[in-house]
Amino acid sequence: MSNNIQLHKNDLPEDLNLGNKIAVDGEFMGLNVRRDPLCLIQISTGRSDAHIIQFDRNNYNAPNLARILKDENIAKIFHFGRADMAHIKYYLRTDTNNIFDTKIASKLARSYSDNHSLKTLIKEFINIDISKQFQNSDFGGELTPSQLKYCANDVIYLHRIHEELIKILERENRIKLYEDCLKFLKTRVDLDLAFFKEDIWAH
Repeated sequence: MSNNIQLHKNDLPEDLNLGNKIAVDGEFMGLNVRRDPLCLIQISTGRSDAHIIQFDRNNYNAPNLARILKDENIAKIFHFGRADMAHIKYYLRTDTNNIFDTKIASKLARSYSDNHSLKTLIKEFINIDISKQFQNSDFGGELTPSQLKYCANDVIYLHRIHEELIKILERENRIKLYEDCLKFLKTRVDLDLAFFKEDIWAH
């Protein structure tokens, strides 16, 4: 697959039309939100494209991106959105609305498997074995072509994967359960940012 990858500094162009359903992913310096800054957000329309935004970490001034993320009329597909949304809220100071999540969908739909990684889902539904070699690389500096390709792979397949997972959820009568989980996702992010990492439902 030939991918159209575009790198944007600081923010998306104001006149860029991404449609009403996008895939979104973020790259951070680690998983501790307050310690490890948000470095990149990558977005795909599902048409073999990736728009990668590299932030000015002195101010995180990205009003065009923030407007899209909080737009209720634009659907956003994540894979494990919990981490991405926490970093987005903390650094870009905006909520993310109209959310879907392929990891949550996979855990509900694919009860035949205990592996719900993006690599596994791409292999199962797209029949492509992607490399995750650069998953733990440094995204805080100048980006290499290999890093850009890795970032693109994290979003360009999410539309198709989500469609396939929805088919299973509907077939197995689990779609409402999925929708109800999505309603709680923003609250789960708020709990993370308030340092409630444990399972609050546990005894």
